[in-house]
Amino acid sequence: MRFVSTLALAAGLSLAASATAQGEARPSGAPTAAEADAFVARTSKELADLGVYAARIAWINNTYITDDTDAVNARVGGELTELQVRAAKEAARYATAKGLSADTRRQLDLLRNGITLPAPATAGAAQELNERVTRLSSIYGKGKGMVGGQPINGSDIEAKMGTDRNPAELKEMWKSWHDNVGKPMRGDYMQIVQITNKGARELGFADAGAMWRSGYDMPPEAFAKLMDRLWVQVRPLYEQLHCYTRAKLNEKYGEAVQPATGPIRADLLGNMWAQEWGNIYDIVAPAGAGDLGYDIGQLLEAKGYDPVRMVKAGEGFYSSLGFAPLPASFWEHSQIVKPRDREVVCHASAWDVDNKDDLRIKMCTKVNSDDFVTIHHELGHNYYQRAYNRQPFLYMNGANDGFHEAIGDFVALSITPDYLVKIGLLDPAKVPSADKDIGLLLRQAMDKVAFLPFGLLMDKWRWGVFDGSIKPGVYSAAWDSLRLQYQGVTPPVERSEQDFDPGAKYHIAAGVPYARYFLARILQFQFYQAACAQAGWTGPLHRCSFYGDKAVGEKLNAMLAMGQSRPWPDALQAFTGKREIDGTAMIAYFQPLLDWLRTQNKGRQCGW
Repeated sequence: MRFVSTLALAAGLSLAASATAQGEARPSGAPTAAEADAFVARTSKELADLGVYAARIAWINNTYITDDTDAVNARVGGELTELQVRAAKEAARYATAKGLSADTRRQLDLLRNGITLPAPATAGAAQELNERVTRLSSIYGKGKGMVGGQPINGSDIEAKMGTDRNPAELKEMWKSWHDNVGKPMRGDYMQIVQITNKGARELGFADAGAMWRSGYDMPPEAFAKLMDRLWVQVRPLYEQLHCYTRAKLNEKYGEAVQPATGPIRADLLGNMWAQEWGNIYDIVAPAGAGDLGYDIGQLLEAKGYDPVRMVKAGEGFYSSLGFAPLPASFWEHSQIVKPRDREVVCHASAWDVDNKDDLRIKMCTKVNSDDFVTIHHELGHNYYQRAYNRQPFLYMNGANDGFHEAIGDFVALSITPDYLVKIGLLDPAKVPSADKDIGLLLRQAMDKVAFLPFGLLMDKWRWGVFDGSIKPGVYSAAWDSLRLQYQGVTPPVERSEQDFDPGAKYHIAAGVPYARYFLARILQFQFYQAACAQAGWTGPLHRCSFYGDKAVGEKLNAMLAMGQSRPWPDALQAFTGKREIDGTAMIAYFQPLLDWLRTQNKGRQCGW
């Protein structure tokens, strides 16, 4: 991963475009293939050299937060994004050269697609875009809601939405957050769309949405169809989960709060955006099957695990697949526990500082189940980074932006009772019986399945905004319509075009594309199913662990080592044998739950 904060990136891109517009004059005449080759080689070295330095600065800033490290990190981040924007604009010009090799053309496309919010060369446009993007990010970062008539900040209101069961307070929090955070963004967002579209067209794209969709080794319209096809595959599972969850909410809150038919009131699902529902598992848990019979955190404590030993266990999973041990520098440089003497960023992340072997994780690990799973996930990033470290710089990335997240997620799916027995954490006599499986699968589905329509509609809304099919006069109506169509949720209060509810979600305010998260939710199950088939697993898919299978590891590494050097279908085929992303693996994983949900939902009016 290349580590520049989203906020710095969003601000830096528009500033960078200003520098580009005022930069060196371009050579006259049509570019040649040889000039394009030289440009790619020169730019790759510049990006690699500055990227390593920027990563070291970012690491210092993340693990030792002061005003000074903030300032230095912001400056080098700006320099890096300045170079990225200049490279993208030049790449667009060199892409017109005749006789380009396939390799050079691919690297030019990667450079051209490496920007999220490009500004046009028009005088003053970059500065205006920067000011507006910065203002939106500031509104979001400083945003507050209300609960019980008292102000509450962003991180606290998110947590409160997950634990509060008072529908009046949930409505108050939802409305106040969307009013205070989203509503003030509307005017700036309209202008950001116009400026960004002009910048995208200068790079050769129809609009900014088409530019985002062009990063998937297929025409933009084909990628949109791929997303729709995947949704059709997994929609039946979501619809059954929605039907069951709505019935449970109706039982708890009554018809006046949550009717037994129609959409679900969005604020009742334990999350500000109704994107993941795991926080209300206590409401939906099936009697007798909701408790697994063990808690990983308690098992870790009983065996005397500390955070470092937890990371060693994660490393052991990958070592069992035949991957080389992590380098000694990993243990010297990583932040595994929160330091006592300074402020740090605790959000878990995986780092490859030098694009070679300086792998690190940054966590504030606690001895609990969540962090044990997170370790396995983050190390997935590290092993991916090391696998492709011999590729040219521009190929040092996941096959597409959904792959990197999916790798860690699919490995984490293998933290099954069988795996816990093999590493000595769980007594074989205490492996939960099959009657606990529904509770396990339902708890996972409340996050992994519930997320799917939200992961899809976020960018569907923006694609429509960018291409003009969603005009400013219907921003809110289109957002609510997509939420209803895909998620089956509705706002707890009346909304109008004076509102701007999309802005109440960070990724809209900061301009971060979202399709990658939808893809990762699908891909992780496809990877998992393939690994289990290779391991010869014949039992229920959700109980499979491929721990210790070196043949699986060898095939996995072959895919990881490709990085982004080939179109993602080639990478997918290398591990799964298939060239298409396929949602049927997710259905197979949750099939016992799907059957159970259909039984539970008999006699209910599902859909909305």
